[in-house]
Amino acid sequence: MPHRCVLCSAQQHDNLCSACRTALPELNPSCCSLCLTPLPTFTHCGTCLNTPPLWHNIVAGYRYAFPVDVMIQKLKYGLDLTLTPILANFIVSKINHNRLPDAIIPVPLHPEKMKTRGFNQAIEISRYVSKQTDIPVLSHICLRVKNTPSQIELPWKKRQQNVRNAFTCQSDLTNKHIAILDDVMTSGATANALAKAIIKRGAAKVSVWVVARSLLSPKNQSTSQSLPQFPDECL
Repeated sequence: MPHRCVLCSAQQHDNLCSACRTALPELNPSCCSLCLTPLPTFTHCGTCLNTPPLWHNIVAGYRYAFPVDVMIQKLKYGLDLTLTPILANFIVSKINHNRLPDAIIPVPLHPEKMKTRGFNQAIEISRYVSKQTDIPVLSHICLRVKNTPSQIELPWKKRQQNVRNAFTCQSDLTNKHIAILDDVMTSGATANALAKAIIKRGAAKVSVWVVARSLLSPKNQSTSQSLPQFPDECL
């Protein structure tokens, strides 16, 4: 059946037309292999050398820039679940299918935030990734035990402290390769905190899979950030 491109409404046989897909904000191919910060050569950045993250590798679909940022906001706050398979495909198209993990763990929400939002976008995206890769989703073995403020509301330097001991894992993951999945990564503090809880339960390797990587530097991070404003007809 014909579809319309979610970005330009052109009629074609996919949710994104070839022109819009080509225009998506690609990450710089020369970047840190652990955090995707652009670098002159493919190696580790100074931050990852001084304080290595607990994950072993990272995959991101695109940069957190227009129109990917708008699509994520539409899903997350506009409850537009029709965008979920498109965002999941952004991840699937970039992962190494020859070295797949044993399981996917979506970043959990605190129960109070879950009540407010009604769904966890990381779980919804994970389900579509699982359908295309046959990797099981373990959406209930990790819990968010601290109802922390949103990371976007905090200065860069306070984000790691905000999520410290925020997660717990309830299952044995001995010798497992686990992929943590989320919609966006900015500072990496949330992924690192969840990776710590997973490694405590015996995981041998942790990967991070995100739809988009925000590459704003700490000096450009304000103490709070408002959600981007966009007209309803953008998508």
